[in-house]
Parts: sequence; structure tokens; C-alpha cells
Amino acid sequence: MWRGIIVLFLLAISTLPADARRRQINPIPFSHEPCSVLDNRPCTPSFCSVLEHGPCIPEIYYPYGENLQLTVESVPSEADRAKYARPDHDLDTIGDLFAELRSCWSPPTNDVRAGMQMSVRFSFNKAGGLIGPPRLTFATAGVPADTRTSYLNAINASLNACLPLKFTSGLGGALAGRPIAIRYVDNRGPGK
Repeated sequence: MWRGIIVLFLLAISTLPADARRRQINPIPFSHEPCSVLDNRPCTPSFCSVLEHGPCIPEIYYPYGENLQLTVESVPSEADRAKYARPDHDLDTIGDLFAELRSCWSPPTNDVRAGMQMSVRFSFNKAGGLIGPPRLTFATAGVPADTRTSYLNAINASLNACLPLKFTSGLGGALAGRPIAIRYVDNRGPGK
């Protein structure tokens, strides 16, 4: 009799967490419907466990982000110094491109503002040149206009000093026209 009571008690406890674990999330943020083996239409690729209860959430690993975002600091940390070394070969990967763009940055020497951040967005053509001038997308709030102008001029001068970038044919074809967003962070102290 005690065995029966213990079994019923364990069954009652085991069903409680299953209801408590139900999540109210968008199961597939990248498409409108879950995938099925019998579907004839495109769907989002995903992989899930047969033991997982609830919706299957797609797991897509983009190594650098789909929209090519990059942060460049004026003074890189010791751990990141290798990422700021200019490649000694034609640019063949996104990592090579990011290293080249990081190595090109030279912050302004006048109007230095500690903690200043500025973001620009632009695209490259196949030959490694810019398609139009970089467009300003963000600047730290409360900064005087002349400081913003000096940082934007430093960004434009740094990019123009590196152009044209030497892409391999594969990377040049893959990057042509894709937007690249760079956030420049001036982490130098004031007066440096």
C-alpha cells in the first residue's frame, strides 16, 4: 500500500514541472511556420532533441553576424592586440577584412573626448573601393558639433588611407554591396 502511495506521489510531482516549463516565446523567430518533413515550402533549418518538450527553436550560428558589424577601439586591450595586426596577404576572409579595417584606424589628435563613440555604415565594391562615402549612423549624445566633425573626418581619412583593399576574387564577390557597420570607440584618456 505504501508503495502505491509513493508511486502516485512521484507521478503527481513529475507532471507539475512539465506544465511549469512551458515557454511563451516565438518558437521560430526567422520564419513564420515550423519545419516539417512533409512541407513543400521553404522553412527555417533547425535541429532539436526528440526529448525536448515545447517548440523547436532554430539554432543558427553566424560567426561574425549576418550584417558584418565591427568594433574598433583606439587602444585595444592586450587580449585583442593580435586582431589589430594588418594581414600580410590579400584579404581572403571576413577576419582578414576586420583586421585590415582595425589596423587602418588612427583617431583624431585634436578634440579628443574620452568615451566618444561613432558608428558608420558603408559598402565595398568588388575591387576593394568604397561605394559612396561612409554614412554616419550614431554619435555619442551631448558632443559638440566640431568634435563630431573631427571624429568623422578621422574616420574618412583612415578609410581612404587604406583604400583600395586587396580582396581575393572570392571575398570581393561575396562582399560587394553588402553593408558593413563599424563602431569606433575612443577609449583613450582625455588629453592623450
